[in-house]
Amino acid sequence: MTIPPDLLRILKIVADHNRWRRFECINLIASENVMSPLAEAAYLCDMMHRYAEGKPGKRFYQGTKYVDEAEIVAMKLMGELMKATFVELRPISGTIANATVFRVLASPGDRAIIAPVQAGAHVSHTKFGTLGALGIEHIEMPYDPENLNVDVDRAIKLIESIKPKFVVLGGSVYLFPHPLKEIADAAHSVDAKVVYDAAHVLGLIVGKRWRNPLEHGADVVTSSTHKTFPGPQGGAIFTNDEALYKEISRTVFPKFVSNHHLHRLPALAVTALEMKYFGEAYADQVVRNARRLAEALHSYGFNVLGEHLGFTRSHQVLLDVRNLGGGAKVAELLEQANIIVNKNLLPHDPPDAIKNPSGIRIGVQEMTRFGMKESDMEVIAEFFKKVLIDRVDPSKVREEVKEFRKQFLEVRYTFDVDLDELVSRSIPIPFIIDLRM
Repeated sequence: MTIPPDLLRILKIVADHNRWRRFECINLIASENVMSPLAEAAYLCDMMHRYAEGKPGKRFYQGTKYVDEAEIVAMKLMGELMKATFVELRPISGTIANATVFRVLASPGDRAIIAPVQAGAHVSHTKFGTLGALGIEHIEMPYDPENLNVDVDRAIKLIESIKPKFVVLGGSVYLFPHPLKEIADAAHSVDAKVVYDAAHVLGLIVGKRWRNPLEHGADVVTSSTHKTFPGPQGGAIFTNDEALYKEISRTVFPKFVSNHHLHRLPALAVTALEMKYFGEAYADQVVRNARRLAEALHSYGFNVLGEHLGFTRSHQVLLDVRNLGGGAKVAELLEQANIIVNKNLLPHDPPDAIKNPSGIRIGVQEMTRFGMKESDMEVIAEFFKKVLIDRVDPSKVREEVKEFRKQFLEVRYTFDVDLDELVSRSIPIPFIIDLRM
């Protein structure tokens, strides 16, 4: 049979994407990462075809005995990393994790206080996203523009006045930790729960570069598992409150998830083990790389937020690029040079500036996973300068980027496991796509 043209087309699209993003680009999207080849091998398994509604040992389908084992192992490992007694891995995204917890903690018409959008609240925390879809009233904490963070004193007064059902900290765009302990003390004084969305910083938490929210006042932590934590895309919930866990467990299924994408589980377990053994070195390098990139960009004249605070303590760097044409234009120019970032609202931007906001958001976690260190951040900053300040043709810089990226093709901070050895031990590894084809 002749291969249908559309089949050739889609396979070529996949091959072109793999080659471009994994071997020719500098990826600085703050919400992305890559799994190790070993985790990818575990991910590409038969579990992706199967159903396992319910909990291990209490499924609504037969044929899940190995899925049950995988889920139990993954829960155990993730719980150890987060020092959490109770772990729920069935949410298929961080947003679904948030939705589950919000639904448990409040009913339609109740009120929740969230971190300011300027201080990084994710859209799922807001009236425009999951919170609004659940009919929960969104009240925003005051913002401190000097410290690029929650205004603690005014937030405490607001919590004491409003007496919300819960308070949300953490988010998607933040350079510095939120004031968890102070906010948690105020929330608990009015019988409100504290939810910490650790999606962006989970890897920094388990790598011991950020404080564990469960040890500093959070009642429950929600997260995704694919940002600074370099696992498969998915969600997770952690708590040490048994009663709260039971409600969460009864809510995630069947209200928000049916089948929970089972092939995530073994891949997540592999990544958890990688973070157990290599996570501290990885998280440390991520934070050092972010700081060095910010310093280097600043030295070239870029307007990097947070200079007086040391620029950043997370994996993120924020640039104000209004003088360079705005975030949309800058992101497009950099993409032409094979440098991938995203446009982003900055604290001073009105919500309707989303099409061309003032800023771009940069994350160094993926390039760190490929082995880049501080000196390589200086090279990246120079690429930024060439494209955005010197106005060098992006296509010329693109060739330099591709040559530079050739040094960083192997995922680091993982186990040096010979896949042939696994096969010889009767542990056959599933089909693995050759990304270099």
